[in-house]
Amino acid sequence: MPVVAPEDLLEADDDLVVEVLPAAPGPAGELADKVATVGAAQHGQRLDVVCAALAPEFSRSHIKQLIEEGLLTVDGKVIDTSSRKAQLGQALVLRLRPTAQSMAFQPEAMELPIVFEDEHLLVVNKPVGMVVHPAAGNWSGTLMNGLLAHHAGAAALPRAGIVHRLDKDTSGLMVVGKTLVAVTALSRAIAAREVSRQYQALVHGQVLDNLSIDAPLARDPVTRVKMAVLASGKPARTDVQRVAEGTWTTESGVERPVSGVWCTLHTGRTHQIRVHLSSRKHPLLGDAMYGGQPALGLTRQALHAARLALTHPVSGVRQVFLAPLPPDMAQAWSLLEVVAEPRLKD
Repeated sequence: MPVVAPEDLLEADDDLVVEVLPAAPGPAGELADKVATVGAAQHGQRLDVVCAALAPEFSRSHIKQLIEEGLLTVDGKVIDTSSRKAQLGQALVLRLRPTAQSMAFQPEAMELPIVFEDEHLLVVNKPVGMVVHPAAGNWSGTLMNGLLAHHAGAAALPRAGIVHRLDKDTSGLMVVGKTLVAVTALSRAIAAREVSRQYQALVHGQVLDNLSIDAPLARDPVTRVKMAVLASGKPARTDVQRVAEGTWTTESGVERPVSGVWCTLHTGRTHQIRVHLSSRKHPLLGDAMYGGQPALGLTRQALHAARLALTHPVSGVRQVFLAPLPPDMAQAWSLLEVVAEPRLKD
């Protein structure tokens, strides 16, 4: 075994002789292999404990995951049981890979559904299922990853130019800045409520012809992944117009009313439309988090960002963008009777 540099050793009395070897060719992002011989002090310890000592820059849970993915060999054999005990003299080779979180802000080539683009901004029609920004459980395949691959300037911008978000299961229009000037201007315009955003939604119950919901929103004190109407929350206002109506039939054969609505945001709080409508006993179809039930073939929240109007941050031209309903919502909407034309204002 080659001579080991002092900085590669754990402690002088650990008896665990460690060396670092260059990684063999493999997937992008692989790090150097960690190679060690189990000493007396490690005899009988769990393999994930021993391996965590080899790579203290990683958490034990990440090391355990690497082992369970088959990236550890013991005396040349793949061992994927992290709780297995190490034996004196065994040769360990652990192939390291970065954590998913550390690789999150990487460019990923993907087809972006671009509605409009110039040198200053772009507008995308986000599909259902796409996450906007990397987060726990979704460290890759996000809109941000796609933007980083789409144009070189994204890497120098806050959040790759993203100035507002849509939930994973909400589809529709989003504007993204491509320069710092555009990002700054768009962020200020959104804060000043100069960007008009209208959504189509399918909800339970018969909504009043004209409904304005002005209710503050904050993190739910019991279920932290949810939002709730709370007096201590931030101001939030949503205007709702019923434009279609119909029914759906429950599994027990009972008919229940459904409304097709257009919602205009005056603020942009997390889950705003979903929480506001649920608070008025009109949860979105398919929105289990806020009391909605699957209906009319929809098993995800029936919400689509259909219209976006803004003033171009450089040219000053007022631009209006429309996005048709995705297939699942279009099919459900077609089952309703139109009762009014949407009143769309900038």
